[in-house]
Amino acid sequence: MDEIALTAGALYVIVLLRAGGTFAVGWLAGAGARRSRFAERISSAKFQRVERAIQRWGAPVVAVSFLTVGFQTAANLLAGSMRMPLVRYLPALFVGGAAWALIYATAGLGALQVLGRLFAEHPALGASAAAVLVLAVCGTIAYRRRRATRPSRSAADET
Repeated sequence: MDEIALTAGALYVIVLLRAGGTFAVGWLAGAGARRSRFAERISSAKFQRVERAIQRWGAPVVAVSFLTVGFQTAANLLAGSMRMPLVRYLPALFVGGAAWALIYATAGLGALQVLGRLFAEHPALGASAAAVLVLAVCGTIAYRRRRATRPSRSAADET
């Protein structure tokens, strides 16, 4: 139990610094980012979806973003660039960061223990499981990149 508490505490500090730093960058960049070389990235569909959600729901979006993969950085950056008041942002950061730290501390440590046991007792099976995991991650990344660069059907129909 001490191992989980120590890991969760360390992860909580890390997420507070990382997400808070991302919010601060967004705050400082403000409207300037929309006129810079990052304007194309900020105007992507993902960022626009996050911005609409933050405008509609506010701080709960930031808190829930910690339970997703790939959404939390966008949510924190946009919350900062939209100048979300600290009175609303900080509670969302503390609650969402705590949930993130607890989930990763418990599930993450459990997964590492299972992999460690698998490698210790059955090295070939452990290596195979790691290879399958790496291939699955690479395949997912390649699929998402290919899908993101593919033109939409409506744009292809117009040409």
